[in-house]
Amino acid sequence: MILQLFFFLLGIIIGSFLNVCIVRMPEEKSIVKPRSHCVKCKQPVLWYDNIPLLSYILLKGRCRHCGEKFSFRYFLVELFTGLVFVFFYHMVGLTWPLVAYLFMVSCFIVATFVDFSHRIIPDEISVGGMCAGLVFSLFIPELHITEQLDIPWYLLHLKSLWLSFLGVLIGGGSIYLMGILGDKLFKKESMGGGDIKLLAMIGAFMGWELSVLTFFIAPFFGAVFGIIEKIRTNDTAIAYGPFLVLGAIISLFWGDQILAWVLSGYGLQY
Repeated sequence: MILQLFFFLLGIIIGSFLNVCIVRMPEEKSIVKPRSHCVKCKQPVLWYDNIPLLSYILLKGRCRHCGEKFSFRYFLVELFTGLVFVFFYHMVGLTWPLVAYLFMVSCFIVATFVDFSHRIIPDEISVGGMCAGLVFSLFIPELHITEQLDIPWYLLHLKSLWLSFLGVLIGGGSIYLMGILGDKLFKKESMGGGDIKLLAMIGAFMGWELSVLTFFIAPFFGAVFGIIEKIRTNDTAIAYGPFLVLGAIISLFWGDQILAWVLSGYGLQY
């Protein structure tokens, strides 16, 4: 229970920083300077008004100085990040891969909220996350290699890096090819560059097999949302990044069972 509380508190603190990224990255502003402030009266948010979750509740979601209402998204992102961190701890345990996955899911949260709001995925998240995934894979081979291999330790780390690199190439390449096919079929851009780089990032952390599974899972959720949006707004374009994120999380924790089930239908073993 103590560790669950620790990861929840860590999550809401990280979530507070993710809020800054969600607001500033689409506008290409620094996430370091200036400090958090009210967009209306420009007064800086004091430290005791910037306590995750608690300050929003006590101030009823308003600026202390001018009463300007803050978006509920600030509270939502902090709470959601805390719950997600606890979930990942529960699923992965107190292991080194958990460090990498918490970084990955933090990038996922920023990508999801920014894509829904602006229909873009910042390169700082996708490309930066891709590079981070390669580095994590080099130092944490358990991300890609779960069985015991009778090879020198340095080859184990290099093999993990190679598998991460394959994930980047195959993950990003698969959705890139789908985008080319979609462009020819629909005579317009069907897949944004941000989605390609996001799946490449997923491949860096999760390897090529799970990135390909993500590629196939995401359209099911995206199609349902797309139909709803078509009925509601008559707009066929959707933010696809959040569905890649959802597909990646499903693949990460239940991908082996899904692949085993699919292959068993063909009389094969996984």
